[in-house]
Amino acid sequence: MGLRAYIIKRIIYTIILIFGVITINFFIFQAIPGNQLEAYIHKPTITKAEVDKLIAAFGIGKPWYQAYPHYLLSMFTFNFGLTDLQMGNQPVSNLILDRLLNTILLIGSADILAVVVGILLGAYAAHERGKWFDSAAILTSLATFSLPTFWMALVVQSIFGFGLHWFPIEGWEHLPPITTGFVPYWWDRLQYLIMPAMVLFLFTYGGFLLLTRACVLETMTEDYVLTARAKGVKERTVLFRHILKNASLPIITNVALQFGFMLSGAIITENVFVYNGLGTLIYNSIQLHEVPVMQAVFFIIALCVIIANFAADLIYGLLDPRVRYG
Repeated sequence: MGLRAYIIKRIIYTIILIFGVITINFFIFQAIPGNQLEAYIHKPTITKAEVDKLIAAFGIGKPWYQAYPHYLLSMFTFNFGLTDLQMGNQPVSNLILDRLLNTILLIGSADILAVVVGILLGAYAAHERGKWFDSAAILTSLATFSLPTFWMALVVQSIFGFGLHWFPIEGWEHLPPITTGFVPYWWDRLQYLIMPAMVLFLFTYGGFLLLTRACVLETMTEDYVLTARAKGVKERTVLFRHILKNASLPIITNVALQFGFMLSGAIITENVFVYNGLGTLIYNSIQLHEVPVMQAVFFIIALCVIIANFAADLIYGLLDPRVRYG
């Protein structure tokens, strides 16, 4: 099977998988006790016309076999419905878009830094196996990977916020409008970003370090590595071009999953720092029983994970010529 046929086959499987995820997502929320329409009806200001509009537009309150077609259409068109009055009675898609940039900046910057640092330190720790750097790298990565994120967030707040007064403790509502200028706007945004990104980096990089170290150690004894060293190839070239490249397939899968879950936000960290991202949106939606918001966010997270896995499958063949599409 050639690359083109493989891509077509994977696209078909991906579409089927997305359809299955949407269906499971629908029935999970259908199983929640109570009627979704009650979240809107019990508000004293809602009118009968508005109730009829909700039922007609999104199938809220209908039996599952009538609501399911409305749900499929809303998911595929990204028309996720309306929030109730507690969250402003606004379109869910607008609410998600308002938080999207904040979450991408936070999770994206922390994940990129964690992947780069974790892979480089993991490869070097494997090269220095049994030495002090290897022991220190394993110890620190296990410590930061095991500590609760809320505890690390409180420690970071205590040191850099309350102690040194370098960054704001929490909050996002004090940002100036972008009309104040490009540099002042992004500088203020960066100040609110550094501490939560630091916490997520410390929690994330250890997993990549340990995985990279294990993969590199497994590959270091291969014949082609011994041959490269016998030819006098520089040790740095052997480590990064021969060993790390051939040990990268499990790492690629882990990186893809990490970025696939990026839009899930960091619920605990975002709530500690009162960061206005998708993580706090998920938490507030659970607290307020906002089913349309939860359905939309969970669908988007699943969609990102599926796309990330699809991309990882294609990257395998580009990095490792031993991979055959079949």
